[in-house]
Amino acid sequence: MDRKLTGREPERVLYYFEELCRIPHGSGNTKAISDYCASFARERGLRHIQDDTGNVVIFKPASPGCEAAPAVIIQGHLDMVAEKTPGSSHDFMTDPLDLFVEDEWIGARDTTLGGDDGIAIAYALALLESDVLPHPALECVFTVEEETGMDGAQALDTSVLTGRCLLNLDSEDEGTVLASCAGGLRKNCSLPVEWAEIDGVRYHLEVSGLLGGHSGAEIHKERGNAVILMGRLLYEISKEIPVAICAMKGGLKDNAIPRLCTADILAEKGSASRLEEIVASVERALKGEYDVQDPDVRLLCENRGEARKRAVTPATTTRILFFLNTCPNGVQAMSHHIHGLVETSLNLGVMELTEEAFIAHFSIRSSVRSRKYVLCDKLEFLCELLGGEAESTSEYPEWAFRENSHLRDVLCRSYEELTGTQMKVMAIHAGLECGLFDDKMPGLDMVSIGPDMRDIHTTAERLSIASVERTWKLICEVLRRLSQENARK
Repeated sequence: MDRKLTGREPERVLYYFEELCRIPHGSGNTKAISDYCASFARERGLRHIQDDTGNVVIFKPASPGCEAAPAVIIQGHLDMVAEKTPGSSHDFMTDPLDLFVEDEWIGARDTTLGGDDGIAIAYALALLESDVLPHPALECVFTVEEETGMDGAQALDTSVLTGRCLLNLDSEDEGTVLASCAGGLRKNCSLPVEWAEIDGVRYHLEVSGLLGGHSGAEIHKERGNAVILMGRLLYEISKEIPVAICAMKGGLKDNAIPRLCTADILAEKGSASRLEEIVASVERALKGEYDVQDPDVRLLCENRGEARKRAVTPATTTRILFFLNTCPNGVQAMSHHIHGLVETSLNLGVMELTEEAFIAHFSIRSSVRSRKYVLCDKLEFLCELLGGEAESTSEYPEWAFRENSHLRDVLCRSYEELTGTQMKVMAIHAGLECGLFDDKMPGLDMVSIGPDMRDIHTTAERLSIASVERTWKLICEVLRRLSQENARK
């Protein structure tokens, strides 16, 4: 495979980023990339630990003259969100990403790029490889399954770490240092379904053209959720025309706002003209409501002729539509402490209709733990009312803001001297593994930074080469300053 990033700086960082993009590493498929990192350590004689989960920790002694400085933990995650454009033949289990560069931004053709968080691993490998950069002892921690519940960080044995400050490289805005994040969990809702053979006119419906995005970092943009909008469309139809649902599916990841939802329904004979008018009317309404945040929203309605099909019963259809039109979704509360920060939200990220159940997977986030549980209660109550159930999984804690942070002070001073501008100190509504490290290692001094990325978790994801270089220089400068310290802070 031809290299697309050769000749650009920082050379070794981009070399390793491209190496990682050759290795399929979607969530749930991280063994190969974990093995690559372990092999990297063995080949260079670096002590490392690869646990049963697939996490890798690589240790590098301090550079000569810096032995008295406290160790620093460098941390990122190995897995990526694996999404592709409709119709793409890319196989995330076996195929390398097809990189391209356009206007000095790196992308991947027809797929997500995995800059979140492949660039963190590339930074760390370049640091571990270098024999010229001054640095304290390094403990580079690469976790797995961050995107699907932070299972790697949950399982990590932090007793092997001696560092008391941690530089997390899982952020997407250069010039911003994150100092706090939301906690969260997954809520899996299930409603029982009943089936029957029903006569009618079969229609195929689609909600598409939406931008989607990360359900934490971009939930405040109020982009359309294809699953919620499909529920609205079906309800509008059902107010005039009895319908039965044959099939229904939407969304790919519970932490990504769904861009596409499809449904096959049966409607009573003689309703074609009116049904198509209702779909057109709802589409006009949506284009007006989302003219700024999702201007390309589209509704497709295809008449596929009369048929006798297996569909869920009218009672089941009513329960499904009631759920989709009453369940909470999107921003629920804004922070009263930090202007513009979402405090509490949830995202219906994946929906499917199976033989046994209607299933909806939510990602719930909040920087206030009690409000996270209030949303859990609402979904549980709704499911119980409809004869179903709701299960919580993959819970992770929030990361509380600390007034005093030596690492943050060093980082901000370094950034200002390198750029002439002040770094912004921010909190984020998305979850970071910092919350788990904070929970496991009380008193740990942490920050999170990263280069500019756009549209993460979507096929429009891009990574700025110039920002990668500036962030690399910042990381090296911070480590240089920390390496000169001869007393633990």
